[in-house]
Amino acid sequence: MTFDYFYEQQSESYSFYRIPKVLFTEEMFETLSAEAKILYGLLLDRISLSRDHGWIDTGGRVYVYFKIKAVKNALHCGNSKACRLLQELEDFGLIERRKRGQGNPVIIYVKDFSRFPNWENKNSQNENSRIPKPGKQEFPKSESNNTKNNKTEKSKTKTNPILSEADEDKDVDERKIYREILSENLETEILMERHPYEKETIEAILDLMLDVICSKRKYIRIAGDDKPTQVVKSQFLKLDSMHVEYVLDCMKNNAADVRNIKQYMLATIYNAPITINSFYQQKVNHDMASGKI
Repeated sequence: MTFDYFYEQQSESYSFYRIPKVLFTEEMFETLSAEAKILYGLLLDRISLSRDHGWIDTGGRVYVYFKIKAVKNALHCGNSKACRLLQELEDFGLIERRKRGQGNPVIIYVKDFSRFPNWENKNSQNENSRIPKPGKQEFPKSESNNTKNNKTEKSKTKTNPILSEADEDKDVDERKIYREILSENLETEILMERHPYEKETIEAILDLMLDVICSKRKYIRIAGDDKPTQVVKSQFLKLDSMHVEYVLDCMKNNAADVRNIKQYMLATIYNAPITINSFYQQKVNHDMASGKI
């Protein structure tokens, strides 16, 4: 396979992950594996996305979602190696993982070591070994590279066509992140094993939830009412596999002619936490009255 050369107009055609140079230049990180350093760069890349979506705790600290599966996919490695790399970063104090219980995905705090005493007072000759604070979109000029003809700042102008491509990539990444979160919350793999004939419906439910969660609209219509998208999003992120099974049951037991199946599914998904207990209690009462139990 033969690749083309870089020409002036194509010099900005890639998006880049940020890996602080200090991870490769400072003695204290000598024993940190190269793959762990790459993983730190991947996690650092998620900071700005998390900030934009309000993934910030009560202390104002930004956290990211990055499951074991995401590590495996990004680095093309097995489960044990993905776990080892995350543990390696945690042992170095570069990340902090925190479990939240109740089936919620683990959140990861990516540590900012740019204020570490060894680097905070370095002179301008050593500025290249300092890292940008997590959450910034680009490196300072002194960090990007050592050439005088660096043009990376042009990517911030509105006329640069690369900007729209970056926005598209961001939207794709956002949907991918939320798909991973929902798949874990809803246990979709287990659901599909338990309901092999409902795989398409489960996928449709997942896609519909993703459409709402990633929507740029301020309001989402649910059962004739316009509800704030953030409220609907919050509700969807609290659902689990039992709620999806409830939605499947509702669709099976609904004999009425549904004119707008999308709106019906949205309303059923959104109201699942409120109506699920009443629905199954009614079924129990019906079975008891008919002598089935």
